[in-house]
Amino acid sequence: MNPELPDIRLDVTQLHREEAFTDRRIGVLRRLVPVTVDGADDPSRPTIYEGQASLMTQGGQLPLHFGIEADSLEAALAAFPAAANKALQEMVEEMERMRRDQASSIVVPGQGGGGGRIQL
Repeated sequence: MNPELPDIRLDVTQLHREEAFTDRRIGVLRRLVPVTVDGADDPSRPTIYEGQASLMTQGGQLPLHFGIEADSLEAALAAFPAAANKALQEMVEEMERMRRDQASSIVVPGQGGGGGRIQL
């Protein structure tokens, strides 16, 4: 193996079987069932639920990916709307923060310690 290339391998202690559930309209609910290296269910680790949804905006499609705290498929389905809304709110807040940061970093010629001159 080339020592300059990264060692790409799966962590066999963290394997999951992925199952997808969808209404083919709003989104996808993924259930990640922990498994052992031979593919058998691993009841010593919790099942993970994740949601995916796409929202159409004026700027195009906005993908959302979010975790869902649940201990069953039924509970995950019930929690899906709140988790999606929380992810959307967090994304909006992050975009607003990035917009503010970008606006505050605009450099205006003639301002600052350089007196408008280019210094090397």
